[in-house]
Amino acid sequence: MHISAHQICKIYGIGANRVTALDNVSLEIKSGDFISIMGPSGSGKSTLLHLLSGLDRPTSGQLTYDGTDIYSFADKDLAAFRRRRIGFIFQQFNLLPPLTALENICMPLLLDKRQPDNAYLQKLCSLLDIRERLSHLPHELSGGQQQRVAIARALITQPEVIFADEPTGNLDSKNGSEVLALLRQIHQQLGKTLVIITHDSRIAQQATRRLQIIDGILTENQTPQKED
Repeated sequence: MHISAHQICKIYGIGANRVTALDNVSLEIKSGDFISIMGPSGSGKSTLLHLLSGLDRPTSGQLTYDGTDIYSFADKDLAAFRRRRIGFIFQQFNLLPPLTALENICMPLLLDKRQPDNAYLQKLCSLLDIRERLSHLPHELSGGQQQRVAIARALITQPEVIFADEPTGNLDSKNGSEVLALLRQIHQQLGKTLVIITHDSRIAQQATRRLQIIDGILTENQTPQKED
């Protein structure tokens, strides 16, 4: 998988109310990357993530997945593309209250009229340590457990890339550290490409590529090589 963003701009408003949220951003994401994107509030981090993942469309610019411009898709086709090839983890867990943890995890597959691969489902639940919580409703789970369920939901379709927006933002220090360790395992053991928007310097330090965005302008920091 290869993602290429070329000269992406996002502008809101017109005239005196015109705001440039992203200013000619270009970025290459390769299979196996672990990318962190940091920046102050209002810098354009979430806007960038939404555009890279096809949740929003840019004012101008091009985004290709393996050479295909996904912004050329109709909305229905773009939604199907996201369900099948992209996983999302948000600061808000976004679990459906009436559904059990298992039902929440499997929801993306059911929306696509697919059944879960039971062996893969059990592997995920073991990795995330939620096998004993699958019959519980969201309100019966701790914040850390809810985020683990949300991570399993992001992974259940076996996507090629995971986009995460402040995945530890609603968690205390202990649960945040546990989620960080899980993200590292997902990258290393499952071989998933990760792109994470974060204020958490611990996540940025674990990333293999560290980017910064200020006033809609993206730059990449030189990551020191780790010693063997």
